[in-house]
Amino acid sequence: MTEGNFVDYTKIYVSSGKGGKGSTHLHREKFIEKGGPDGGDGGRGGHVFLVGNKALWTLFHLKFARHVKAGHGGDGGSSRSTGSDGEDKYIEVPLGTVVRDKETNEILFEITEDGEKRIIAEGGKGGLGNWHFRSSTNQTPRYSQPGLPAQEADIVLELKVLADVGLVGFPNAGKSTLLSVLTSAKPKIADYPFTTLKPNLGIVAYRDYQSFVIADIPGIIEGAAEGKGLGHYFLRHIERNSTLLFLVPADADDIKKEYDILLDELRRYNPEMLDKDRLIVVSKCDMLDAELQVEMKKQLDKDFKDIPYLFISSVAQQGLTELKDKLWAMLNTEV
Repeated sequence: MTEGNFVDYTKIYVSSGKGGKGSTHLHREKFIEKGGPDGGDGGRGGHVFLVGNKALWTLFHLKFARHVKAGHGGDGGSSRSTGSDGEDKYIEVPLGTVVRDKETNEILFEITEDGEKRIIAEGGKGGLGNWHFRSSTNQTPRYSQPGLPAQEADIVLELKVLADVGLVGFPNAGKSTLLSVLTSAKPKIADYPFTTLKPNLGIVAYRDYQSFVIADIPGIIEGAAEGKGLGHYFLRHIERNSTLLFLVPADADDIKKEYDILLDELRRYNPEMLDKDRLIVVSKCDMLDAELQVEMKKQLDKDFKDIPYLFISSVAQQGLTELKDKLWAMLNTEV
């Protein structure tokens, strides 16, 4: 999937179908001039559903479908025949889609399971035909119910990617390179900040045909929680990851300081982020000789007493098996 095809935010206007009106027909046939009422009911208007589809990873297919309207219910007929129901409309969305009201920004619901179906706009109920209103004192009612009107809604669809591991780091820390060597994903890689402008997902193949999903999130900068840089545009994607992998390059001026800034941005955005499992990975360790790596380990042991850390090099393929083992263990540890 190319970067331009990743869409994680879109606005849609949806409208259900209105209910059909009931019939006021009076029964007529040969030798029966004044038969009783036999008007049928109107049909139900079509619903608009949102349906979870695990095969989708983006909202790109809805980028140009800004209006979705269900069919109207048919009117009732003679001989108590009911009008046809309006055609339902189904909007397929990837798992992790949050549905908000455009006006109030209130979260209406979330789609998190494959095949999960939720009504976003309910079709109008069909009106009753005059057959329902007959009585001993009114044997030929010439009135019926109109159908109920359609429901309309302006909604915002917001995707929070569902991945097991989220890569967190400053721009140009090597996240995309790591994703490319761990998975078959082909993210854009270049030697300048903000190469990645959209989240990239990759499946890490593990032993015995097992796998887990890892997401490369666009780089964080100081002030991201207040909307600087790419701001909230990407931070929401980290909310669903069960494990956070903090990637800090070995040539950073202060590894502890970089980690603290990243962690503080996550805390300010959503304090619940701090409850997730964390792993610190020092990338580009092929730049370090053995002596320098030993010195760095001594410092990291002091700085990170309760948080595990690893040294890797994506380019030199060093420490990647150990990294996969560690992530798999963290993801499958019973709390």
